Amino acid sequence: MDTHRVGSSAPTPAPNAASIEPNGLAIGPDARGSGGRSDAMMSSPNAALGPDAPTPDLNAAALDVNTPTPGPDAATPGPNALTLSSDALTLGPDAQALDSDALTLGLDVGGTTIKGEIADGSGTILASGAVPTPRGEAAFEAMGDLGDRLLAELPADRRGRLGRAAVLLPGIVDTARSIAVFSSNVGWRDVHVGDRFTRRWGVPVLIEHDVAVAGWAEWRFGAGRDHRDVVVIILGTGISGTLSVGGRLVRSAFGQAGEYGHIPVRPADGLPCPCGNVGCVETLASAAAIARNYTRLSGRRVDGAARVFARLPDDPDAVRAVDDAVAALADGLLGIIHATCPELIVLGGGLAGAGSALSEPLQAALAHRLRVVPAPRVVLGEFGARAGLAGAMLLARHGALA
Repeated sequence: MDTHRVGSSAPTPAPNAASIEPNGLAIGPDARGSGGRSDAMMSSPNAALGPDAPTPDLNAAALDVNTPTPGPDAATPGPNALTLSSDALTLGPDAQALDSDALTLGLDVGGTTIKGEIADGSGTILASGAVPTPRGEAAFEAMGDLGDRLLAELPADRRGRLGRAAVLLPGIVDTARSIAVFSSNVGWRDVHVGDRFTRRWGVPVLIEHDVAVAGWAEWRFGAGRDHRDVVVIILGTGISGTLSVGGRLVRSAFGQAGEYGHIPVRPADGLPCPCGNVGCVETLASAAAIARNYTRLSGRRVDGAARVFARLPDDPDAVRAVDDAVAALADGLLGIIHATCPELIVLGGGLAGAGSALSEPLQAALAHRLRVVPAPRVVLGEFGARAGLAGAMLLARHGALA
C-alpha cells in the first residue's frame, strides 16, 4: 500500500524533492507529470519535454466558449457502480467537507496519462493506478474504467464508503455545467461529462480545470498555506498557474485565470509563440524553450531542461539559457506583482525540480526590477508534479475550491 498522504494537512516534501531526475525535472519518485494547463494553446506544464515536443493545433481561437453544445452522455454503470440516490447527481455551492470515514476518488487527466487514486480521511492512499490517455472522447471511457478498477481494488465493505470524486481535465472546462469544452492535446470538444461519472460511481463528481486545482492545492495546503495573496506558477512544457488575492482564488468567466505563459515579454525581437503572439514568456522560460535555447546557443542538442540545469554553473551556454528564462519569467510577473502585491510566488510543476537553481535567480531578478512594491518571496511548491492529483483528492474531500 502506498502510504503517502494527501489529506488536509500539508505534506512533508521528500528528501529528494528538489533533485533533478536524469530525464526530466519531475519532483520526487512518484512524479509522472499531470495534464497541465489550458492546452488549447500549449501542452502540459508538468511534463518537462525535450526541444522536439510537438506543437498543438490552435483551433481554440475559433471556439465560442460561452455556448458549448453538450455531446452524448454516456451513463452506462460500471461493474462497481454504487447505489445512486436521487439527490446525489449534483453538488451545490454550499457543499461541505466529507466525514472523516468517507473515501474519495480523484483522477488527473493529462495529455499522455490518466492518473487516479482513492484515499481515506487521513489521506492514506488505498488504491492507485494510471492508464494511457486515448485520443478524443474515448478518454472519458478510460477515465471511467480506471475509476472502476480502483474501486475494485477495495474490499467490498469499503466500496460503499466512497463519498465524492473529482476529475481534473485539461483545456477549456465549463465547470458549472460539467462540460469539457475543448482540448487540443487530447482531442475532444463539447463533451458533457458530469452525469456519466456520477451515475457510474454513485457519488457526486466534481469536474474541474487541472491547473486551477493544482494551484489551489499548493496555495491552501502546500507551500502557500497560511498566506492570503499568492501566485502559483506551474512550470513545464507550458506555463500557467493561479492567483489568490485576499484569501480568495481568482477565477475568470471561463473558470481559469493564470495564463502567465502567454504574456508577451519580447514582442519586438522574440520568437513566435503557438498562441499567435511573439515573445511570450513560454518561448524562453518553459522547459522545452530552455532546452531549445541551449541548443541554439551551444550547437549541442539536449533532451530536456534537466540537462541544461545539470550543466550549471560550469557551462556558460547553460548559464545564459537559464538567465534568459529567469529574465522572461521576472518580466512577465511584474504587472501581476504591481497589481496584486502577492506575498509569495510558488513555483510548481516539473520544472520546479530545478530547485534553488531556479528560485534564487528569480528572487534576485524580481528584487532588481521592483521599485514601488516589495518583492514577494519565491518558494518551491511542496506537491511538485503531483499537485494535480493531490489537488483532485483534496477537492473531493472539501467539496469546493475554497
